[in-house]
Amino acid sequence: MPTKKHATWGGRFTAGPAEAVQRFTESVSFDHRLAPYDIRGSIAHAKMLAKIGVLTRAECAAIVKGLDQIGMEIAAGKFKWRADLEDVHMNIESELTRRVPAGAKLHTARSRNDQVALDVRLFVRDQIRLVQGDLRDLQWSLLMLASANDDVIIPGYTHLQRAQPVLLAHHLLAYVEMFDRDHSRLTDAFKRTNVCPLGSGAIAGSTLPLDREFVAKELGFDGVTQNSMDAVSDRDFIVEFLADGALIAMHISRLAEDLILWASAEFGFIRIADAYTTGSSLMPQKKNPDIAELARGKTARVYGNLVALLTLLKGLPMTYNRDLQEDKERLFDTADTLRSTLGVLADMLLNTRTVNEHCEAAASDPALLATDLADYLVKKGIPFRQAHHIVGALVAEAEKLGKPLNALPLETFRALSPKFGSDVRQVFDVRRALAARTVTGAPSPANVLRQLKRWEKMLSK
Repeated sequence: MPTKKHATWGGRFTAGPAEAVQRFTESVSFDHRLAPYDIRGSIAHAKMLAKIGVLTRAECAAIVKGLDQIGMEIAAGKFKWRADLEDVHMNIESELTRRVPAGAKLHTARSRNDQVALDVRLFVRDQIRLVQGDLRDLQWSLLMLASANDDVIIPGYTHLQRAQPVLLAHHLLAYVEMFDRDHSRLTDAFKRTNVCPLGSGAIAGSTLPLDREFVAKELGFDGVTQNSMDAVSDRDFIVEFLADGALIAMHISRLAEDLILWASAEFGFIRIADAYTTGSSLMPQKKNPDIAELARGKTARVYGNLVALLTLLKGLPMTYNRDLQEDKERLFDTADTLRSTLGVLADMLLNTRTVNEHCEAAASDPALLATDLADYLVKKGIPFRQAHHIVGALVAEAEKLGKPLNALPLETFRALSPKFGSDVRQVFDVRRALAARTVTGAPSPANVLRQLKRWEKMLSK
């Protein structure tokens, strides 16, 4: 006789599992968050079973009503989850059957294999849209900070060394571009996620005349999977979400690193509001950018979730294997981490201001315009490599004399090239230099203003 604990599958067994096995194999402690999706899928399945005559209209109505009631109890925190019933699916089905006798028919032509594949697809589908919304919020925050400081100039860096002057807004818009690519990747991932696996059964479909397209339409899918074996074992869509999440986390981390540097005394370009920083238990003067640091640090766990799932999947034979139970915590953690991090960063940026005098002082370094000096010579007919060498010698001379590059006398310039004229001083006007950078994608004020308007128009859609 099957044990009471496993009546759902216990016909083959003479005894229930050991207590340690029960604890080891249960998943309801974490997969219970799939409950809303499990109920939605079960309602669609019930309607389909009624459509093909397996359920009467009255049975279907009773099942739908029972599932709705259970769903409301779960949402209110009043549902009692049982670990002995293993997972979210058996908990809901067992309670439904207790309340509605026809609930025993609900599992007709359905396996937990295609049931969980459905639930997770519905979950990922929702998370994609939610993360996309969070990305848009972060882009808006970046845009607001950029627009409020559209005339602030800072040094741009390569190798973390001062390179050339840029508008702060141009730098911030670089991240808007990055996060837009992330948004686009998620849109692409949504297409491959939005395919309905229900009706694939455990491995080989069903002998009953299921209407899979009806279920797909009820649940808002674009279509149905075409191979039952692939449908129950496919977790590519989760891997894709985690991979997209890893890229988002990497972009978050890069942004966080810039903010951490800019907030330091060494840079001093920005001040983050007290509500988004912390102090030191020992050093009373400290104001630490902990939010940005944690955002940077959480990238590691998002990467880890992707690698863990790839490793989990790499050795699995067709089709469903219990190993796949381990996919959910990785998925849930990445979704939760991305959403919380994107949200708090967006808020923090709205509570960040620039320290214009520090930005101006750093951007006034004449060495930032060394390349412009070489371009000056190019316009006078000197090959760039030769011009580069001449300017390099000027920089060395300025360092030797302990003077800024623009403080060298004209005779020093002309000693290295007679092409230098009195107009060479104009090269060191940083705003003039920025205004000349009109190439598409460059940080001239006119270009940046167009980009700010373009993004405002795009994001307001």
